[in-house]
Amino acid sequence: MPTIAFVPKLQGIPYFEAMNAGGEAACEELGCEWLYQGPVEADAAAQADIVRSFIQQDVDVLFVAPNDPDSMAPLLQEAADAGIAVGTTDTDAPNSVREVFVSQASTEGIGQTLTDQMVEAMGGAGRYAIVSCGETAENLNSWIEVQREYTASEYPEVEITEVVYAGEDQAAATQMATDLMNSDPTLTGLVGECTSSAPGVAQAVRDAGRIGQVATVGLGTPNSIAPYLEDGSASSSVLWDVEALGYLTVWAGMQLAEGNEFEATNDVNSDLSAVEYDEETKTLLLGPPLVLTSENVGEFDY
Repeated sequence: MPTIAFVPKLQGIPYFEAMNAGGEAACEELGCEWLYQGPVEADAAAQADIVRSFIQQDVDVLFVAPNDPDSMAPLLQEAADAGIAVGTTDTDAPNSVREVFVSQASTEGIGQTLTDQMVEAMGGAGRYAIVSCGETAENLNSWIEVQREYTASEYPEVEITEVVYAGEDQAAATQMATDLMNSDPTLTGLVGECTSSAPGVAQAVRDAGRIGQVATVGLGTPNSIAPYLEDGSASSSVLWDVEALGYLTVWAGMQLAEGNEFEATNDVNSDLSAVEYDEETKTLLLGPPLVLTSENVGEFDY
């Protein structure tokens, strides 16, 4: 029975706990041992220590959602040199020896959907700021790059004013969003770029009594963003089935452990019957983004 280990950016937040639940369920079905451990904060050095521990344990497959892809790359090389199959999930380390990246959705799909939702919430015109999380997070930075380019090309009456970084800290995101609104009274929108800053920026708008004046969208998990969707402090949340991402990560790990090649289209299970694989980038794509609103958020529980 292969051992598949996953080191998230941090553990204890709903997003990665949902990935963990999906991974556990997949190992029960597919026949593997699932190990899950991350740092208590989104800290690259602490994450590296956990990766080293799994290398010493000689796991069969190691997946990481790296806080700092560049500093993680040598550790992935070390794991590969030890005979461990290595992959990334949720967040890539493209300049590494990883054998597969399990991606939640395409970079363009997430960045463009976030932008479309933000512009729609602002009524087609306005000025918005982005409250991101880790400054070195590959996935967040790639989405922001798409948001900048897509906003400039498709929405001439919309401007991104600033990008700030709150770490994976909801309270810090709320404070930063509050500071942004106070320093720029013309601000009409805020994007929370990760699952801690999405409810964080909505909380700031709620606290300031600016519902209906400053719109927010973000990448919030259903349970964390639902209260804000219900009172209008958040307009929508762009996400994906996080438990399914955990499941797909384990399925990919089993293919690596068994020496199987990925097909262009992969039948994983009844819910993931057409998972696409890009051989050039070695990327498995979960599917298109999901837009959560007050109407459908109750259908999900994590």
